[in-house]
Amino acid sequence: MRLINKTRQVVISEKVTVANTFFSRLVGLLATPHLDKNQALLLKPAQSIHTFFMCYPIDIMFVDKYNRVIAIYACLKPWRLTRFHFAAYAVEFSCGRIKSTNTSLGDIIEIEE
Repeated sequence: MRLINKTRQVVISEKVTVANTFFSRLVGLLATPHLDKNQALLLKPAQSIHTFFMCYPIDIMFVDKYNRVIAIYACLKPWRLTRFHFAAYAVEFSCGRIKSTNTSLGDIIEIEE
């Protein structure tokens, strides 16, 4: 599965893993030592994210039901919380990935199978 920024015509992630059950969202990235730049974790549903017990910072993007980016957290450090967002899903990336793809608020995101 790929994640594409349709507004900027750029692939954000070549390898997206979906966490859409209670257990998979609970574990999230805790079981991973790091994320490669082309990896992402899509959490559905997700209106808020925490980085408790994480060992590394991550980028987070919240997307609404219209596939529009409504919030971005760049390099959120371990032991932090995001605010609540009316999002359809959230995507977690390696630190710096959102900036390197020039993804911004309002961009349209597409999930490609």
